[in-house]
Amino acid sequence: MNLPVALLFANAILAQDFSNIQVETVAKDLHYAQGPAWSLEGFLLFSDTVTDRLNKFVPGKGVSDLGSRAGGVNGNAYDEQGRLYTCEFRERRVTRTAKNGKVDVLAARFEGKRLNAPADIVVRRDGNVYFTDPAFGNQQDVRELDFYGVFHVKTGGEVEAVARWKTRPRGVALSPNGRLLYVADADARNIRVIDLAGNGTASNERVFIAKVEGVPGGLRTDEKGNLYVAAKELYVYSPRGELLKNIQLAQTPSNLTFGDGDLSSLYVTARTAIYRIRLGVKGAVPYAPKVP
Repeated sequence: MNLPVALLFANAILAQDFSNIQVETVAKDLHYAQGPAWSLEGFLLFSDTVTDRLNKFVPGKGVSDLGSRAGGVNGNAYDEQGRLYTCEFRERRVTRTAKNGKVDVLAARFEGKRLNAPADIVVRRDGNVYFTDPAFGNQQDVRELDFYGVFHVKTGGEVEAVARWKTRPRGVALSPNGRLLYVADADARNIRVIDLAGNGTASNERVFIAKVEGVPGGLRTDEKGNLYVAAKELYVYSPRGELLKNIQLAQTPSNLTFGDGDLSSLYVTARTAIYRIRLGVKGAVPYAPKVP
């Protein structure tokens, strides 16, 4: 997209001011941090994928252990009822945990075959769920599906394939109005976008950002529609796909989410650490925008 430099600069200013960004390390000495999700109860939940444990970070108090999941833990998300959705990559399923601890399996098979290894997940306000299902390393050896999927769990529980790729999807995010689904392609190293209807059905998949430096992982949007991409660095793109800012971190970022009481801090998981970046803009968390 070839735009005049002056127009690009103007768009960047209108989108967000990134001139005084400060990166704070809030957790370290982890094994491999992934799947950050902010709870409305005031803490950051995240996965340690090597140890299969869920942890939480409470601002001002630090990190504590929430216990292990034998099925493995990767991407996480909350809905507006406070229920936790988790991609269990070892058990090859997606679960939902109620606030009373009851666990329901939302997806484990598709067309009679086991899923590959669910990676990341997002929940729209109306209850539609979207998750990615790649396979990395020895996960490839046990695949039953002949594609890497982007899946939709309808509000009634039916699972459908939004996309059937030969390349592997990773991060997933929604636009502020819930009408766009962004998906990171780890192999093609691009970001794709898919239109979502009011009932959650998907159509019109296309490339949104053609080339990303590094391997794109986690994705998030803010209330202005800017897209944040965890890849070689942390990249910020406008709603039109223009690169607004690249933020260097001490470690390669894996995933991210907005949090704190005002939802204006970006929490970034990066291998053995978690960083917090105050941005002055609220995150477009999936349970915030209403979808007609």
